Amino acid sequence: MNLPLIFDVTLGLIFIYLSLSLLAAEIQEMIATVFQWRAQHLRKSIEILLGGDARTSEEAKVIYLANKIYSNPLIQSLNQEAKGFMATLPRRLTWLFASLYRLFKKPRAGMGQNETFFGEKQRSAPSYIPSGSFASSLLDTLHLPELVQNLVESRLELFTKERLTEIKQVLDKLSQENSFDEEFQVFLNNANREFIQLEADFERAVLNFEEKKATLNGTISYLGTSVERYIDNLQLNLGEGELSKIAIFRLKSLHKDMFSDFDRTILLAGLKPNINEVIKLVDTSTDIYQEAAKVLKRKDNATHQKIERFIQNLPPSLSDNLTALARGVRTKVIDTEEGIVSLRRHLEGSFDKSMDRASGVYKRNAKGVAVLIGLLLALGANADTFHMVSRLSKDSILRQTVTQNASNVLNQNNSGTGITVQQMQANLRNIKESTDSALTDISLPVGWTETNLRRQLDWGSEAETEANSQAGVKTLMSYQGAQGGQNNNSDGLPLFQKIISWTFSGPNLFPQRILRWGFIFVGWIVSGIAISMGAPFWFDMINRLVNVRNTGKVPTPPPSRNIDSEYY
Repeated sequence: MNLPLIFDVTLGLIFIYLSLSLLAAEIQEMIATVFQWRAQHLRKSIEILLGGDARTSEEAKVIYLANKIYSNPLIQSLNQEAKGFMATLPRRLTWLFASLYRLFKKPRAGMGQNETFFGEKQRSAPSYIPSGSFASSLLDTLHLPELVQNLVESRLELFTKERLTEIKQVLDKLSQENSFDEEFQVFLNNANREFIQLEADFERAVLNFEEKKATLNGTISYLGTSVERYIDNLQLNLGEGELSKIAIFRLKSLHKDMFSDFDRTILLAGLKPNINEVIKLVDTSTDIYQEAAKVLKRKDNATHQKIERFIQNLPPSLSDNLTALARGVRTKVIDTEEGIVSLRRHLEGSFDKSMDRASGVYKRNAKGVAVLIGLLLALGANADTFHMVSRLSKDSILRQTVTQNASNVLNQNNSGTGITVQQMQANLRNIKESTDSALTDISLPVGWTETNLRRQLDWGSEAETEANSQAGVKTLMSYQGAQGGQNNNSDGLPLFQKIISWTFSGPNLFPQRILRWGFIFVGWIVSGIAISMGAPFWFDMINRLVNVRNTGKVPTPPPSRNIDSEYY
């Protein structure tokens, strides 16, 4: 066998692999779509991330939290389903089969018999979730923004009470020391009247913050302005008494200490919790949670009970994971929002790493499914690698036709290197269309046809041997009569029965025929593995092989010249 022949046989074999790989890819994609393998694998990977490992991911608390995350509007918006009766009809059939299957399957922990894998009333889920959407959904599901707001409200209320107490103490102390000074008593009476207005201003500031009409910095600024206005009003009716001036001086000093630097005031008062305190909000046993829950309970007891029940049902591993993430976040931050943003970035990074690992697992699982589909397709199509090589090497017309069509498919779809994933997918669609068109003109050495099997099993030569060694034994040739190898189904026997009859007829040839079936079985395995390698791999191989084949071609000799006519 010379080198050009080897190239042509190899090219033809690869073209057949490419054709079958495209079919296998379509089958696998259809199965993955119908059974939502990607969405289910993503859901399971998220449960493992929340639970900490595969074992705890099956616990009821982990599944409960995953259901809550998947019911978040951010995740729901990623799930794009078909609309209309005809568009959803295939999916409805799979839902029906899934419902019947759940009747005989033990429900997952914490889920009812009628709940799907994706939770209650959720028959589908997104196949891809961005890390930002997951992190935001998790934080929203944990009610962290709401709990942080309540914690800040609690601390703000305490802050205002302490500041009012300090102002009151300045005046009370001077009053006790100088209770007989009538002029100062007039000043104190005026201060007490203005103090009532100051309390009202402080209450209004806290209320605006609770109703989210003002930021924390704006609220602190308003409190400082209220104290400053309180001092200015006292100075309007300030007499000549020394005690009144001392009181004003002390109040101004107190105001300066309280509100000269808003960020410093917020930090010293602990109004904005650091990230470690934020993490403790998902643990009902901590003082931080109790501090926030006190405000929430006063505002809306029903919401407080709902959140508390939810937090109590969180898996213990989640708190540990969040605490571990918090170690990588700066603990001394003035702005709580900055800490939450930093925590969100760490959650996104952790999610991306987990999805990278999950992607590797999915690819390995998909590869196993591809091998299984390849083996079944090789068996169903009777794609025997050894037989295909034999036919291509012996049949020059078949070999030339296959190689020519392979070159045509390559020329029609060769986009060069450096293409994107979308371009590759478009190319694969074009390759499939080109291959389907080419296959209409080719009779490939595959299939369970009688003609192909006769060549594959070499029935003709064995029939002669069997006739010489054991007369009267029925073989396939006896069914075919004298048709010269052409099909003749006049006897009405199905092909399967003919194969069985051929295999077991003739005791002398039975071992050889079983051995031949063994070679065919090995050929199916080789074809199945080759099919599972994927259409992009074989298309690239065709590209490389055609380039080598074209490079090695002998240049066409120039036309011969008539020397005599040229010189005479």
